[in-house]
Amino acid sequence: MSLRRLGPVAALARHAVLLASGALMLIPFVWMVSLSLKPPGEIFRAGFSLLPEQWYAVENYSRALTASPLPRYMLNGVLVCGAILSLQIAICAPAAYALAKLRFFGREGLFTLVLIGLLIPHEVLALPLFILAYKLGLLDTYAALIMPFAVSPFGIFLFRQFFKSIPDDIVHAARLDGLSELAIVWRVMLPMAMPAVIAFSIFSIVSHWNDLFWPLIAVRSEQLMPPPLGIMAFKNEEAGSDYGPLMACATLVVAPLVVAFLAAQRWFVEGLGGGVK
Repeated sequence: MSLRRLGPVAALARHAVLLASGALMLIPFVWMVSLSLKPPGEIFRAGFSLLPEQWYAVENYSRALTASPLPRYMLNGVLVCGAILSLQIAICAPAAYALAKLRFFGREGLFTLVLIGLLIPHEVLALPLFILAYKLGLLDTYAALIMPFAVSPFGIFLFRQFFKSIPDDIVHAARLDGLSELAIVWRVMLPMAMPAVIAFSIFSIVSHWNDLFWPLIAVRSEQLMPPPLGIMAFKNEEAGSDYGPLMACATLVVAPLVVAFLAAQRWFVEGLGGGVK
């Protein structure tokens, strides 16, 4: 059989695999939304139905918003994710610029440490970070949720790769115009690397918005709980075995991430593409 005849077959097979993989990833989210629309009697029914026979969306979503301080949990998530992202960009961008465009002793060794940092799961550092937060009196505060993530090895790596793709002539021209190195970072490099900034922002927000492990250790006060920990508290205290409101809570928490990703999808792909050149 010729390569021309194999081409459409291979393309069809690739699309089939991609569609099957996408469906497997989407099924839990579709099922979550479906359960959030159903009354308790239909959730545990033996038969399968995607749409409810009796729509119970108003009751489930009303209870999700009123039976627990879900708006407070989501506001905490916005504050924590926004503070973490701001600190990460403020620290990672100058560090990445130094590794990409400056020549100094030990540069390659520092970049090697960044790569090692990429290989270390954050959970490995949970115990020393907990002890440090306890010694500093930061437990059960916003600072305990923010400070451990202020530096991101992935952010430094991504920005460095993108900065390296920017011609050195632009940096030299900026220096001739009298700009300092920090001014070059904020006024020249970062605006040109905006796709990488958007891609990293999505990674950072999704990661910390969905984080349960560290908040479960660091905070106890309900007023400080981010969305995943708040949903866990809602399950234990309010929802019990009533999974309709619980799935409504989960849907409301996931929805902003989906909207943000769909809105920034083009820049997300462009940022990753530029970052791995």
